[in-house]
Amino acid sequence: MTETVRRTTTMLEMLPDHEQNLAYELIKRLVLAWDPDYTKLTPEERARLDEAENGEYVNGKDINWDD
Repeated sequence: MTETVRRTTTMLEMLPDHEQNLAYELIKRLVLAWDPDYTKLTPEERARLDEAENGEYVNGKDINWDD
């Protein structure tokens, strides 16, 4: 988790629940605008994919199949 994510999470936790939901919906819209198909990779995902494509083994247990 990056420092920005930590700080954002801390600030969100200060808000009342209904305001947290509003902030969540805003973030969700930003993500969808950036990646409408959820096909872009994070830097960590890109590194893991590159390792796998170069003959490295990715353990199925390390994959979060629910996301």
